Amino acid sequence: MARHRLLLAAAVVLALAAASIADDARQILLRMYMHNVFGPPGQRVVLIVKGAGPMNPSMPPEHYFGETYAFDDSLTQNRSSSSKQAGRAQGTAMLASMRHPVYLVNMVMLLTGGEYDGSTIVVEGRLDASKKERELAVVGGTGEFRLASGYVNCTTAREEKKFTVYELNVNATIPGDDSEPEPDTGRRRRRIPHF
Repeated sequence: MARHRLLLAAAVVLALAAASIADDARQILLRMYMHNVFGPPGQRVVLIVKGAGPMNPSMPPEHYFGETYAFDDSLTQNRSSSSKQAGRAQGTAMLASMRHPVYLVNMVMLLTGGEYDGSTIVVEGRLDASKKERELAVVGGTGEFRLASGYVNCTTAREEKKFTVYELNVNATIPGDDSEPEPDTGRRRRRIPHF
């Protein structure tokens, strides 16, 4: 019986701690456009691993299970590639299905300019290219996006033979700042709750 009370008390303390953190959390919404260029001029996507698996029947010829691309795409504030730069999207995409146009995506969005200059958003997930709207997970970040969680909705804004422009809508939640200044240095140190 005492053990059950202890477990119940621990659950209540954890719930209160989580609620306290959630109260201080802030939500950040961003919209930007990723320019995926497959050929010259300005190529930003390269095939780094030719898939050794079977040809994927849902894709154009010469697409094989396991093929992996690396990309270093520009992020802009509008659909036009000449619009103001918002940062870079750098990562990999691997054809992860033998039968469907599904990629495993790992991406870091480096933001440039403005209040998020130098911060990154880490994105990962399963991208089904046959869907009109795709969702990837925000799994972390640096700078203003440290410990971020959330999602990115991705839609195709424009598509031509050698390039695709994706609209990215980022919805990230950042935990509240419960840090305290360290004596003597002024640096901030995160408070760790004790139970």
